Amino acid sequence: MHTTSWLSVGPSLDECIKCNICTSACPVGAVTDLFPGPKYAGPQAQRFRENGQPASPDQSVDYCSGCRVCNEVCPTGVKIAELNARARAQMAAECGIPLRNRLLGRNELLGKIGSLAPSLANFGLHNAASRVLAEKVMGIARNAPLPRWSASGTFGDWMQRTTGRRLQSTKKVVYFHGCATMHYEPFIGQAAVAVLEHNGYEVIVPPQNCCGLPLLSNGEFKAARSYHEGNVRKLSDGVRAGYDIVGTSTSCTLTLKEEAPELLDMHGEDAEGLKMAVWDIFEWLRERYESGELRTDFRRMDIVLPYHAPCQYRAHRVGRPALEILRLIPGMDVPESHARCCGIAGTYGYKVEKYQIAMDVGAELFDFVREEARSHAAGVRMTACDSETCRWQLEHGTGLPSRHPIEVLAAAYGLYDLHERRLIER
Repeated sequence: MHTTSWLSVGPSLDECIKCNICTSACPVGAVTDLFPGPKYAGPQAQRFRENGQPASPDQSVDYCSGCRVCNEVCPTGVKIAELNARARAQMAAECGIPLRNRLLGRNELLGKIGSLAPSLANFGLHNAASRVLAEKVMGIARNAPLPRWSASGTFGDWMQRTTGRRLQSTKKVVYFHGCATMHYEPFIGQAAVAVLEHNGYEVIVPPQNCCGLPLLSNGEFKAARSYHEGNVRKLSDGVRAGYDIVGTSTSCTLTLKEEAPELLDMHGEDAEGLKMAVWDIFEWLRERYESGELRTDFRRMDIVLPYHAPCQYRAHRVGRPALEILRLIPGMDVPESHARCCGIAGTYGYKVEKYQIAMDVGAELFDFVREEARSHAAGVRMTACDSETCRWQLEHGTGLPSRHPIEVLAAAYGLYDLHERRLIER
């Protein structure tokens, strides 16, 4: 019996003119023969996946990383990455989902469990024996840059501890922190709150859950729908109050704005309201700057900071707002990467069969950082990137620490220690 298809909703494959521009630009196809390219795995193979036809035996689409470079370069606007995502969901519905992919898709659950005993969780996940065992049993690459749980508590813990010290203001903004900030990098959220309050905004952090992107990436559309419906419900009060919702994870904000509504065909009033209310934090800060509202009382920072705009950030189609704001800081030299992708693509590079592909894709970015380090007498001591998994991949591939641009901005305001990743007490 034919299973329910996720392919019936989405962009038309007939808009593809078979020009091969997407294939020539694809970073995955450039480093492995396992992926034939976006045109072949997307619009061309789509004709064999239409409802009423047997499922295509070609599963090479699973090697698409979802980086969206094909979407960026397509001259006719075919949403190839979405076609491929739907094809993976169809494969998952018909062939099942491996336990590894189910676990990697549930970052929120893993974050919560590890946060109960972070030291124990970090030891269990990051010792050599457990990594080898995870590779052999689960297929999670032993050298992949997995995150570490925060030893100082979650971002939610910090918000509770500091409730009485938070700014109260008539200007309000809602903050969407995402799973990584909640459980692994609470200092990102702390820096974001400090910057927003420095600019006179009261920061509201309502209950929220995972954006659902890891589930979408691993083909679990039904579970992703429940996550997105949860966020629509939990964030609706802020939307109805007219507050902007800003996020520091550019993949989370893209999912709330575009990926979840489009892939899951969610277009109700509340879902549309959330979609229109969400901003990436630097997109929002640039808007404040252009209207003359952003404070520019920056300290001088004489550092060279190679910057990479992640694939998910470029997919917002808002330019390079983080780069524009960082270049306002006196003394700051921010060379921009033009690498197509860091390679990690969320959970893609964690999988043993895709780890080396991810590293080969990322080589272009790693070489850019090394060249910048060679060309500056003062050297390069860290990099900057808006996506958490991209930062972890950058650190893995270059050996240099990587920072979110919001951390850099908080440091320029004198609110944050960029090296120790903590707020400066006043």
